[in-house]
Amino acid sequence: MPRGRYSLHDPHDHTPLGEEHFHCAPGPSGWRYVSQLTAPDGEHRGSVDLAIDELGRPIRLEVNAASWQVRGAALDGVTWVRTDPAGTEATEGNIAAPGFTGTSPAFLIATSRLLRLAPGGPETRVRLLALTDPVLAPRTVDQAWVLLRREEHPTDSGPLLVDEYRVSALDTGEVHAVHIAGDVVLSAPGIELEHLETPPSAFEEQ
Repeated sequence: MPRGRYSLHDPHDHTPLGEEHFHCAPGPSGWRYVSQLTAPDGEHRGSVDLAIDELGRPIRLEVNAASWQVRGAALDGVTWVRTDPAGTEATEGNIAAPGFTGTSPAFLIATSRLLRLAPGGPETRVRLLALTDPVLAPRTVDQAWVLLRREEHPTDSGPLLVDEYRVSALDTGEVHAVHIAGDVVLSAPGIELEHLETPPSAFEEQ
């Protein structure tokens, strides 16, 4: 069960945004990721609980930030309910998309599992429902993913396979690199793996 800590920062000016303390594990139906987010001053600022099935589809999602909450799942595309801080109003939504995305590394893992890309294969487009900071506002985004290469790195606990993806935002043309090993993001825009207590789990052969 990988457990560790990511540091989060603004991908443009590198302003520190805090940390995400996480643990994740494979399960009988797929994979689950749970995390707590803290601000740079150590104050609690949110949480993520994401479970995906063996095909990478979100079977349960709960995200909390700034007292806002979103619960969602794959249902006729993706369906979600967003609740305000007072808990008095709830807004429902649905779009024809296979998954969610956001600032948490969990969403990068989920999308990579959803797409099941092969090294050197063609670019694949995907539409996702993004939960944007700071209040989890829902926004539809289109991305293109390519798995550029898969490299083996020796470690004390055996060889580690690292996938390097190129991810493009189709609305802005912005392109960035994402490095994933098993169920852990090694690096991505705004994300750095700071501490890992156990080796990443290759919870599913792609």
